This record gives sequence, structure tokens and C-alpha cells, in this order.
Amino acid sequence: MEYMLMIYSDSSAFAALTPSQREEGLAAYGAYHQALQKSGVLRNSNRLRPAQAATTVRLKSGKTEVLNGPYAETREQLGGYFLIDVPDLDAAISWAARCPGAAHGVVEVRPTWPMGEA
Repeated sequence: MEYMLMIYSDSSAFAALTPSQREEGLAAYGAYHQALQKSGVLRNSNRLRPAQAATTVRLKSGKTEVLNGPYAETREQLGGYFLIDVPDLDAAISWAARCPGAAHGVVEVRPTWPMGEA
């Protein structure tokens, strides 16, 4: 079953790190990515640009509204994701607990829902 591991963290905390702390953090994500690949469960992953680079689109009274920046005003923003294919929720939770993001933010574990499936 596919699960999306979504990493939420305070981007200002990352910006406040020293260059060596940033390198260490990125190396931890690199090692985690390699572990997912080696185990054969990784389907896809990406970092996201900061929330300030977001564009929010919605329909209001049938008209498209485009807003610069994120829709939600919160300290923790979605910063990246890992799409994994594992046997069950327990396995997904185990991988989420190993994610470096769990130590400095939260990792939301959500099963995917294939299009066309009721």
C-alpha cells in the first residue's frame, strides 16, 4: 500500500542553522533517502521550495482567484514528502519515525487513494 510521508517543519528554524548544521541535516535526509531506496519501498520524493514561493489557486463564485504565498498562516509548513509502498500502516509509521523531519517537526503519514477507486 502506498503512503505519503509529509514533512512539516518551521522553515525559519532551518534558516537559522549554521552552514555546518545545514550540511549535517541535509546529509541525514540523504542517508534516509538512500535507506528507503535500498529497501525498495521508495516511489518518489522531493523537497519543496519555501512557502513564500507558493501560489494559491481557488475558485470563488466560479472565478479563479490567485494568491501569492501559502494559504495557511502557520509556523509549520509542508517542506517535502516521501511516497513509499509498504505492506501496512505499521511499516509506514516505522519509516516515518526514522525520518529526520520527525526530530524537528512532524511527519504526517497518509495512505494514498487511487483515482477511480470508491
